[in-house]
Amino acid sequence: MTHDCSFLEDLDLADDQLSFAEGRRETHAADWGAEQDGRGVLPDAVVWPETTEDVSAVLAAATERDVPVTPYAAGTGLEGNAVPAQGGISMDLTRIDDIVDYRPDDFQIDVGPGIIGSAVDEYVAGDGLFFPPLPSSGDISTIGGMIATDASGMQTVKYGEVADWVLGLEAVLADGTVVRTGSRAIKTSSGYNLTELLVGSEGTLAVVTEATLRLAGRPQQIRGGRAIFETLDDATAAVFDAVRTDVDVARIELVDGLSARMANEYLDSGLPDAPMVFLEFHANHGVEEEIDLCRTIFEDHDVARFEMSDDDAEMESLWRARRELAYAVQSYDPDLRPLHPGDVTVPISAYPEIVHEAKRLEEEYGLLVPCFGHAGDGNLHYSVLVDPDDPEQLERGEQLYKEIVEQAIAIGGTSTGEHGIGQGKQEYLEPEHGAGAVDAMRRIKRALDPTGTLNPGKIFPDEGE
Repeated sequence: MTHDCSFLEDLDLADDQLSFAEGRRETHAADWGAEQDGRGVLPDAVVWPETTEDVSAVLAAATERDVPVTPYAAGTGLEGNAVPAQGGISMDLTRIDDIVDYRPDDFQIDVGPGIIGSAVDEYVAGDGLFFPPLPSSGDISTIGGMIATDASGMQTVKYGEVADWVLGLEAVLADGTVVRTGSRAIKTSSGYNLTELLVGSEGTLAVVTEATLRLAGRPQQIRGGRAIFETLDDATAAVFDAVRTDVDVARIELVDGLSARMANEYLDSGLPDAPMVFLEFHANHGVEEEIDLCRTIFEDHDVARFEMSDDDAEMESLWRARRELAYAVQSYDPDLRPLHPGDVTVPISAYPEIVHEAKRLEEEYGLLVPCFGHAGDGNLHYSVLVDPDDPEQLERGEQLYKEIVEQAIAIGGTSTGEHGIGQGKQEYLEPEHGAGAVDAMRRIKRALDPTGTLNPGKIFPDEGE
């Protein structure tokens, strides 16, 4: 479906803020995940707004003409969240990337949605501050994208997800109306919480043009390392026991033996071919006591080795292996490709069960299923590797992937812990939330975007507008 976007030429945009060139449109027809899955539709035009006023003008004009608008930024999404499903305008927000205001005494910073996450950390580092919920992709993804999917990362077990660190937003509704949500106060009970409504809405309700973020002080003590186990069941049981005992750990990441082997081949990282838990502890005092408590708990689950270090180079090597696992999985075998990136999250007591189920299905279906993830908050990342030229294997892989998601929902979890619904998880929305809740979501969407301008074809399994 094509849309006449020539009206954009009549708006007050510079020549380099608008393109109809096929090459520029092609770069906005996929994100990281959609590129793997073949999702996405070529937009009819790409716009690079540089101000809130630009965003407002484009949205108002597009809504008046029934032209869809899909917000886009770094293209690091995994579920086709920012990829046009119905053509129209791809609104690239990477030029709204400034630091608007910085208040170190209040532990706050106001930023544009196009700023890269790690740039926020770099900007505030001189004052001993940081933005704790950055995902593993924080050095290549934008704050706007993190807000759109309510992203989280390795430090979620201690610090929470992005939503917990967003105090307020400036956003533009589909008709061009500019709204501000939240406040600079650390808490408020005034009116509806529109901030949390927009966080995680994947650009379907409004386009964020500024965010007020809360910051934290950098811990004085940081220690990290790894624990190596004989079996994966021992590793997941140890994680559950540590979290249940309330060990004050900042990162507690699972890496199964297959994932470790893939990391070694990709990075020559020297990891043992065994189930592991990567750990990092943050504290201003008493960090050794927390490490000793964790070690004791892990010893109750037959940990083979428990190794800690405060050497920055060693820690960077360890965490690099974890950060780049997605790339390691993708490049492992040239004859195989990973299906959709798995991203289920379950209650922590059910974490051993969901990991065990994933590996059981791996054996049952005879396919490779590397498992890793933010174990401390019950988040399992997994991939199913298949031969894309083998229809029967593709079908088995899809079924395996589906069974893990369905099991996660059945035991009280979610189909997506941090990647969002996008286009890839739509079929699981109603099984997870129920028809009544999904209908309420549709009503909110219609109330804020009655013409369906903003990011149509996302979240809901059909338009239903």
